[in-house]
Amino acid sequence: MNLLIFGATGGTGRQLVLQALEAGHHVTAFVRTPAKLALAHPQLRLVQGDVLDYAAVLAAMPGHDAVLSALGAPATRKEAVRSTGTRHILRAMEACGLQRFICLTTLGMGDSRAALPFTYKYFIVPLFLRSAFADSEIQERYIRQSPVAWTIARPGTLTNGSRTGTYHHGFAATATGLKIRISRADVADFMLRQLHETTYLRQAASLSY
Repeated sequence: MNLLIFGATGGTGRQLVLQALEAGHHVTAFVRTPAKLALAHPQLRLVQGDVLDYAAVLAAMPGHDAVLSALGAPATRKEAVRSTGTRHILRAMEACGLQRFICLTTLGMGDSRAALPFTYKYFIVPLFLRSAFADSEIQERYIRQSPVAWTIARPGTLTNGSRTGTYHHGFAATATGLKIRISRADVADFMLRQLHETTYLRQAASLSY
């Protein structure tokens, strides 16, 4: 498949690129700073652009079969990168007739809030991640309002562990016995699996070990 990946220089985004290439896909990585990806492959094309620039996003869209997003931003960045970027992606997909969209958000969105550990729910999120979570809530709202065939991946705390292919997905917020963490490599594994599955079509899936 021809895949367009946003947020490719982040930890999860880089895993998406690497695993997609390993699976034989042709990948276009849309990045602000190509040097940060530091990756060369005959089936990889780098497109430099800012997801906050709709014209740049639209120009990159034609010719792809599916779009994956691992957009994120440092806590110090004031722009609403997740929500505004996702709105631009969805708008460009509709303009170009693309249907499949798989997007990374985070555990704690919507009906998954109850799955957050106590310290995250009442201390870490309110004190340190309030803006990021608010941006992700708007991001998910845009996705749910879109007519495209979307899937949302909501992982717990991200780690740099290896890909295991063994993790919980789609669990209820009241599930017990979970570690509420998962490697970026396994999140990428889940997202790429959705290219060939419909279990979570127009649904959000929580991810954890």
